[in-house]
Formats: sequence, structure tokens, C-alpha cells
Amino acid sequence: MTTEYQMPPQTPPTPPVPGYPPVSPDRPGRYVDDPRRKSVKWAVVLALMPGLGHVYVGYYREAFRNIAVVCVILTMLSTNMLHRVEPPMVMFLFFFVLFNLVDAGRRASLYNQALDGLRPMDLPEDMALTPGRGSLVGGVALVALGLVFFLNTMFGVSLEWLGRWWPIAFVAGGAWLIYLDRQAKQSGGSKEV
Repeated sequence: MTTEYQMPPQTPPTPPVPGYPPVSPDRPGRYVDDPRRKSVKWAVVLALMPGLGHVYVGYYREAFRNIAVVCVILTMLSTNMLHRVEPPMVMFLFFFVLFNLVDAGRRASLYNQALDGLRPMDLPEDMALTPGRGSLVGGVALVALGLVFFLNTMFGVSLEWLGRWWPIAFVAGGAWLIYLDRQAKQSGGSKEV
């Protein structure tokens, strides 16, 4: 019993895209030296500084959120504001740094797949920080924190109360997220999960 060997079907060459180098013959569908491609390894290495890997890939909002979370946690740990919850906060910080490493690498990989046309996704725009739009909650929180720290540094107002009352920030943040969810559902912009 003999079987005939059949050649695998050849994939047609990918047409050239104006402004980009030709397709690599050994890797059909992938462009050689596409300047938009991101190195997954570099994204992970840069993410050792939380947020920097996301900046490399182009996700600036996530980068600024990540570094803000780390800065707030380190500030709270260094000022002894967390007398009873230091171990969980340290564990959360450790997890958050590892999350940054994984997420930066994953985003770089997905970014490259989207460039190759393998995955439909919106690529981040350069510094897409939505010009002319701010955050009411973020602005109020910054003003409040700035006033508290100003009163402490200029007039010696004690911050002991902050060590007892800081969890209210989580309550306020959760209430704001619930409010946004209700608003989205009322306008029909969100489905039940």
C-alpha cells in the first residue's frame, strides 16, 4: 500500500502595504521591521517600574493609574497610616507589581497580533488622553488631599485622624462606581453582566 505525498497548499503572498516594508517570506502575514511592533520582553522588563511597560506599549492611562496606585500604597506604608493592615497591603503591592509585569507583556503581545491582523482590537493612539476632558472625582480627590497635606505642612494640623478614616475613600470610590454603572444602564449603554 503506497500513499502519495501531497504538497501542502501554498498561502498566497500578502500584498504589500504602502509605507511598510515587504512581507517576510519565511513568516507570511508578518511585516519585517514594522516600526510599530513592540517587544514583549522589553515590555515586561520595563514593567518592573510599574506603569513603564504600559507606556512602552502605548497604554498611557493604565500606566498613570498603575503608578498612582503604587505611589499611594507606598505613601500609606511609609507614614504608618496602616497600623493593622500592613501585611495585606504589602501582599497587594507585591501582587500588583507582578500583575503589571504580566499585563504589560500580554498587551504587547496582543498589540503585535492586532498589527498582524490576527486579532481585532483598537490599537492605542499616541497619547490618547482625551483632550479637554477631565475627571470630577479625580479632581475633587486631588484638591481634598492637597488641602489636607497643605494644612499639615503649613499649620501643623495633625494627620492622626487620617490613619483611622482612610477606608472611607474605598466607600466613596465604590459608591462612585455604582453611580456610574446605574447611569450607564439607564442610558442603555451597558448590559447586565
